[in-house]
Parts: sequence; C-alpha cells; structure tokens
Amino acid sequence: MNRVGRLRTEFASADDSTGLLLWQVTNRWQAAQRTALLPFGLTHVQFVLATALTWLGTDGPVTQRQLADFAGTDPMMTSQVVRVLERRGLVDRTAHPDDGRARALTVTASGRALVNRAIVAVEACDEAFFAPLGRSRATFIRALAALRRPRQ
Repeated sequence: MNRVGRLRTEFASADDSTGLLLWQVTNRWQAAQRTALLPFGLTHVQFVLATALTWLGTDGPVTQRQLADFAGTDPMMTSQVVRVLERRGLVDRTAHPDDGRARALTVTASGRALVNRAIVAVEACDEAFFAPLGRSRATFIRALAALRRPRQ
C-alpha cells in the first residue's frame, strides 16, 4: 500500500484511480449535457426519462417500473420526475389496461416533439464529447455496456 500524504491508497497517482477518473469524466459529460439541454428547458434526467418513455411507448403501455428499469433510474426518483413531466404536459398517466395497480405512461405529442428536438442537441454533444476517443469509441462503448450489466 502506498501512502500519499496521509491517504492510504494503492495508487501512486490520482490518475491511476478508475473510480476517480470515471467520476471526473461523468461530471464533465453531465455538465456538457446540461448545457445542451438548457434551450429545451429540460434537466438531463427529465430528458432521459421522456426519451426512454418515447422509445418504450412504441410497444404499448409502459409502467413506471418498466421505465425505471429501462433507464436504470431509482423508481422513487422516476416517479417524482414523471410527475414533473406530467405537470408540464409532456407525459400522460392513465389507468393501466392490464394492471389495476399500475399507471400507464405515455408521451404526449408535445413531449415527443420536444424530445425529438432535444435529442439532436444531445447526440451532437455526445459526438463532440467522445470525439477524442477516435477509433477506440466502439471499444469504450462495449466496456461501458459490460459495466452496466448487473453482477451475478
């Protein structure tokens, strides 16, 4: 174990810490996304959930649980954000046709139009942000997908 000052760490340099680097890169990426979404009046999580719902909604009614699972978000936070999107007229919540305990979520026409405008800015932001990866971008995507899978 190396000792950097009084910190007991295995790393000689902070740049060797995968977790710290991921934290720093994630914060930079989120800041870039916030800037890209500002003209649309959406937070990043609002955009992700509205876009995920638009994607999932092509196959019929979507529950909040299905939306949270697809987006990888906390169910309680998902519920809170969906309520905000509903108040803004971007999402409708109605009785689920097959499950009396669940609510069916659908994106409104104005919600769909907004996410379809915003996704252009978000994808352009991603393209610029990840451009330094060059040809290794596909490998990076596969590595992220491997980390996303839950451990058995």
